[in-house]
Amino acid sequence: MMPKTNIKSASDTAIVTNLGAYIKHHRLEQNKSQQQLADEAGINRSTLVDFEKGMRANLLTFIQLLRALNLLEVLEHFKVTPQISPLKLAELEHQKRRRASKTKSTVKPLVKKKKSDW
Repeated sequence: MMPKTNIKSASDTAIVTNLGAYIKHHRLEQNKSQQQLADEAGINRSTLVDFEKGMRANLLTFIQLLRALNLLEVLEHFKVTPQISPLKLAELEHQKRRRASKTKSTVKPLVKKKKSDW
């Protein structure tokens, strides 16, 4: 695997090259030939060769290769989880029921109404 560099200062070409090196490293770790991995990923071997060289970067190809290498968990970093703002959380907490209320049948009227003589 390639040495870690500062990703913020890396060029686009360097990042694509690192992605290719990542795939190649894990392919070799799993002792798979390029043809085997290409077949499992459903791509041409030439596409894999270009990807590993950093010449062809396609997100769909990258996902297919990660899936074939059982490395999809790498994409967990991109998962968006909705978060509630602290103000909204406090508002929801304030709206929570704090005690039970009486049922309507047990509530007594405050003032008894007189029946009309009409």
